[in-house]
Amino acid sequence: MFFIGLWVSVASAQPVTRIVVPFAAGGVQDIVARSINAELGAALGRSVIVENRAGAGGTIGATYVAKSAPDGQTLILAGASHTIAGSLYTKLPYHPLQDFTPLAHIGNVDYVLLIAAAVPAKTVAEFVAYAKANPGKLNYASAGSGSATHLSMAYFVSLAGIDMVHVPFKATGEAVNEVLAGRAHAVIAANIGALPFMKDPRVRAIGSTGTQRSKFLPELATIDESGVPSYAFDSWIGILGPAGIPRGSVDAINAAVGKLLKDPVILERLDKQGVVPQALSPDAFGELLRADFAKMARVVKVSGARID
Repeated sequence: MFFIGLWVSVASAQPVTRIVVPFAAGGVQDIVARSINAELGAALGRSVIVENRAGAGGTIGATYVAKSAPDGQTLILAGASHTIAGSLYTKLPYHPLQDFTPLAHIGNVDYVLLIAAAVPAKTVAEFVAYAKANPGKLNYASAGSGSATHLSMAYFVSLAGIDMVHVPFKATGEAVNEVLAGRAHAVIAANIGALPFMKDPRVRAIGSTGTQRSKFLPELATIDESGVPSYAFDSWIGILGPAGIPRGSVDAINAAVGKLLKDPVILERLDKQGVVPQALSPDAFGELLRADFAKMARVVKVSGARID
């Protein structure tokens, strides 16, 4: 009994790391987190669990992590919405750069513009023409105000010079379902949210959002080349922690993720999620975040989006 009690005590004392996903289950960040948490835990020698803290375009989860102890036990699986928030929201209880520690970059994700089958358009140019002929009559769904799916579409609407109504939901899956059901006319969804429906007769993919065609959808023209010049939008995916995490913990987490990004099993999972993997050092990841923060400030300004 003594040895059993001792084993239970030691096992329960094993540290547990939480990866907070600031959106509801089913979105790209949630699925990526759940694709790596077990292996990341094994590499770090601890349990790693995923915890969804959705709401307010990802800012509820980000606030929680920013105010957590900088011990490397509470992390966030973040994406473009994280850097977007700094310019989109009038007031935030944290700073997207100053209150976080860049730990490990995982990869990049492109998005796809999907429209409901009832919309009489087969190309971006035709969709823009139809929207201009019906100002204010079309709507688009998103994973929530402030999310990447919101801003990417608001940016598109602004550059295209059209008038559409924004209808926010809690997750990308919900937003896509609204378009599938015909209740929403359009959505820009990450590859993971769009790929399963590429042959679904209820929706039509008319453009990808990257500066180049997606490796997952090489036959699909970019929005830039098919009707809205200079449009481009993609997202980084990576792990952040609260500001002040000791460098030793930073390097350990970065090395563990770097190891995973060489594992064929993990790479296959990321490939299925439409993620192009890319390992970066903590410093290089920090530089990427600063550059994206400045880029998203420009996108927010052009889009005209703002949340008080």
